[in-house]
Amino acid sequence: MGNMEMTTTAAAAAAAAAAAAQHATTGRRRARAQDIDRYVGARMRERRMMLGLSQQQMAELIGVTYQQAHKYEKGVNRIAAGRLCRIAQALGVEVGYFFDGMDNERAFKPTPQQRLLLELARSFVSLPSRKYQEAICSLARALAHPELAEVLADDDAAQPRSSGGAAA
Repeated sequence: MGNMEMTTTAAAAAAAAAAAAQHATTGRRRARAQDIDRYVGARMRERRMMLGLSQQQMAELIGVTYQQAHKYEKGVNRIAAGRLCRIAQALGVEVGYFFDGMDNERAFKPTPQQRLLLELARSFVSLPSRKYQEAICSLARALAHPELAEVLADDDAAQPRSSGGAAA
């Protein structure tokens, strides 16, 4: 009977170890899947932001609520293949776009400067006239290179202004 108990105990321990290994493997597989979901969601968000779309606009394009679009972007909810095709079409990319660079295992995280540049680009494109856009460019050049702004200002001051009449 002692031998039988040891065999049963050893079998139970082996079964428990196998179950734990199976659970660990399954857990790892799910964690990897969640990483992929988050990566695909981050790529979706990155592309949406590049196009200047809000989550609400994105949701309308793909036929879901903005909450659902948010969950897709965060990787909380998985995106079905058909929905991923619709998202790719709405964002003007191939389905493979969402997986590009995945082997780097690093989702795009814009720096504060990149966020400012993106905001500036969106605002710039939204300006109502070319004249305003040129004024912003001149301001940026003047702020970036004050020494050039002084030279240009001196050149402008040295040139005579026309009085509106025809030159002789």
